Amino acid sequence: MNLTNWLVLLYVLALSALSLYGMLGLFTLWLYRRHRHETYPAPPVARDDLPPVTVQLPLYNERYVVERLIRAAASLDYPAGRLQIQVVDDSTDETTARAADLVDAYRAQGVDITLLHREERAGYKAGALAAALQRARGEFIAIFDADFRPEADFLTRTIPHFFDSPDLGMIQARWGHLNAGDSPLTAAQALALDKHFVVEQTVRHRADLFPKFNGTAGIWRRACVKDAGGWQSDTVCEDLCLSTRAQLKGWQFRFLPEVVAPAELPASISAYKNQQARWAKGSTQCLLKFGQPILASRRHSLRGRLYALLTMGAYATSILLLVLLLLQLPLIYLDYRFPATMMVFSIAGLGQPLLFLTSQQVLYPRWWRRLPLLGALLLAAIGLSVTISRAVVQAFSRREHVFIRTPKRGDGEGGGYRLPFDAGTFLELFFALYALAGFLLALYRANYGPAFFLASCTLGFGVVAFLSLREQFVRS
Repeated sequence: MNLTNWLVLLYVLALSALSLYGMLGLFTLWLYRRHRHETYPAPPVARDDLPPVTVQLPLYNERYVVERLIRAAASLDYPAGRLQIQVVDDSTDETTARAADLVDAYRAQGVDITLLHREERAGYKAGALAAALQRARGEFIAIFDADFRPEADFLTRTIPHFFDSPDLGMIQARWGHLNAGDSPLTAAQALALDKHFVVEQTVRHRADLFPKFNGTAGIWRRACVKDAGGWQSDTVCEDLCLSTRAQLKGWQFRFLPEVVAPAELPASISAYKNQQARWAKGSTQCLLKFGQPILASRRHSLRGRLYALLTMGAYATSILLLVLLLLQLPLIYLDYRFPATMMVFSIAGLGQPLLFLTSQQVLYPRWWRRLPLLGALLLAAIGLSVTISRAVVQAFSRREHVFIRTPKRGDGEGGGYRLPFDAGTFLELFFALYALAGFLLALYRANYGPAFFLASCTLGFGVVAFLSLREQFVRS
């Protein structure tokens, strides 16, 4: 084969792999239509019969939101003698002092709340939760990250579900959004999370496709955590790691979309990059760690096992996107034009957008007004592919990885934590210019087939690079 044929083959292979995830989206949509009306009512439980619960609040340098979080936890409606609150703090800044002042104030009011501060951040969040669990008195463990503000009735709406299901190990609530309307970036994130929780989590839990804990806004049965091996810190996604081990042990999970825990979305592109990189790396680490045990499991259907593996590896789609982009310029230069039959891949490409639209139809009466957000989400997804691809590659290094938390801004106090400059921004600029060169060459050659893809890449990488540079050199 000549060079052109080799490039075309590589392009088709990458596009076929990418289309697999589009087909996965269509399959998920079909399952959602089948399971969307299923309900799981909680049995009636007298207030005097509610079991002891420990609420854990893991913190690391969260001075802008720590007080909001502690106040929300202290306001939870639950029998006082059965509610324990642990502020699990690894901070190295004034977060600890702020937390201590508020903890002392609530303790003086009779609230069972303690501050557990570690001088060394061994094991990161997983290590902190494991250490706090040794001092927890609750039969059930609720976890809220620093960016969350749980409603007062969170525990009374969730704990009763455990009463008639002794094999129920974990309950996950849906994430809400405190600042979705702040910017196109936060609005796009809200759209992505709506799709994940409303559609994907509903399907995972109700169709038994390896449901998972999202790290926060959920409750674990303590016996389940212990049986699954406890919190482990060999991945940066301790939530997916524990979820997978519990699933392999045969524990059941339940997702309650009607119970919403509002949370703050990353307000800056740098914070969003950190979050997505950690999720991508951790998911890939879990794929490497559990790939073989999942395939060998006889507790789950083949469909469930394949779904788990594909979703754990989903972040590799960013690498596939970069491969497609890099192949465009030489193929256009060689004046290769794909046949019309390639349009068949467009059918698979509808899978993921349809999931986004479905979630908006479920949540918002005037959902069509939110359609423009798909454009912002597309540009963000393209622009972050450098960050995500790098994280996926790093996951294969098999060395210790630092848990980088996502900084929060809170309710406007100060400008938030300032993140260091990410050298990956130069790669984003390169890909923006590369895509622009391909777009102009396509127009010159009157080869309009790849024009939309190249224009989207130009804008996606360009916008993300611009926002990254602006955050570094222009102070808010």
